[in-house]
Amino acid sequence: MIGRIVGALVGREIDCRDGRGGVKGAMVGALAMGAMRRMGPLGMLLGGAYVAKKAYDRRRDTGVR
Repeated sequence: MIGRIVGALVGREIDCRDGRGGVKGAMVGALAMGAMRRMGPLGMLLGGAYVAKKAYDRRRDTGVR
């Protein structure tokens, strides 16, 4: 369950990067979820850290405290 959520968030971050939307983010999210599942707890940690860093950077850039 948590792996699917992290995979969706990773896909969303990848999709937002190019700014066009579409299937690319969903595909990358599905691949990331599969990779994180195979890596076990380390994969979940890395995926969560990636999403947390992107959220932190976005919050820092907007100036929200």
